[in-house]
Amino acid sequence: MLTKEKCAALAMCAILCAERSKKKKRLRVWTRKWLGKHGQYGLSILQRELEVDHARGFRDLLRMSVEDFNYLMERVSPAIIKKDTHLRKAISPRERLSVTLRFLATGETFNSLSFQYRIGSTTLSRIVMETCTALTCALHEDYLKTPSTESEWKAIARDFANKWQFPHCLGAIDGKHIFIQPPPKSGSMYFNYKSRFSIILMAVVDANYKFVYASTGTQGTLNFPPADTLPGTDAMMPHMLIGDDAYPLRPDLMKPYTFRNLNTNQRIYNYRLSRARRVVENAFGILANRFRVFRTTICLDPDKVVTIIFACLCLHNYLRDHRSDAYVPPGYVDTEDANHQLVEGAWRREGELQSVSMGLAQNPLVEAKKQRDVLCEYFVSPAGSVSWQEDMV
Repeated sequence: MLTKEKCAALAMCAILCAERSKKKKRLRVWTRKWLGKHGQYGLSILQRELEVDHARGFRDLLRMSVEDFNYLMERVSPAIIKKDTHLRKAISPRERLSVTLRFLATGETFNSLSFQYRIGSTTLSRIVMETCTALTCALHEDYLKTPSTESEWKAIARDFANKWQFPHCLGAIDGKHIFIQPPPKSGSMYFNYKSRFSIILMAVVDANYKFVYASTGTQGTLNFPPADTLPGTDAMMPHMLIGDDAYPLRPDLMKPYTFRNLNTNQRIYNYRLSRARRVVENAFGILANRFRVFRTTICLDPDKVVTIIFACLCLHNYLRDHRSDAYVPPGYVDTEDANHQLVEGAWRREGELQSVSMGLAQNPLVEAKKQRDVLCEYFVSPAGSVSWQEDMV
């Protein structure tokens, strides 16, 4: 038999349970009212206004034109669209792509972007990673596929010969540090000689500042075409990459002569190689200063940082392929004046990524030394010289 005291206790318990249930329902809808207004206020609304009224402002916002943005929308929407529920309206693919591109362009924290877009920081971080994955999947095959056939590699070599007067070159190679927050219990795994934690991005760039190969860990095998004669001669020469003095001299990788006691021919060789190698400096310079997330310490797990890296490489190549002035404005990359003197691009005034030190190189093979000497002689021969090279040394 229930006493009055027991009835009162049961009634109070029922009231408390009802209040808890109401609170849970409220929390399931929105924990903060201002987050529910992301489609009414914030940068997503500003973006729509810029599309109509201020094309340059739109370019500054996302580092691309409206046309470029709409193309990317078509490619990634099927992978990032979400269904509405009875509790809330899904964040649209347009907003998901916009906030991701803004994160990549600025490197702002998820907390900062959360206020700008009125999206919770946890949700926003998940959106960025999902959209970066979708961008890589959608663009990789068309814009970041490493050449696999002889004709594809030789097309790159022709561009280097025509634009930079360096024959048999299949790309310029360089490595950069992408600084990260050290993951828990990682020890010295990501610790570098600059006393910071980083992921190393090694990449090969073609004559048009596009990345044709990239690695953040294991090195893949590149199937180079067979050796061929140098233009205008009978001398056989392997196809090769070119790098700076940090790299080992190998038959498939040429580097400068050491800068001591050089004769005129060797200085000309160094000039010709360095001139062609500038494409990789410029490609990394464009990448780091247009996607300024690389100018920060990225506070994410290494696997997520790798996802961001490859999304940016795909976007870079897509925008370079479409010759987007929004991404690379006039004067942004290095050029040469009428006398072939270097005119530095605007990116050099904004800063660059930290280069990778390759350590002490092993003694080069005799074959590689002979190959470099053959190239050296070729560059001062009638078949391989250019009219202005002696003025540069």
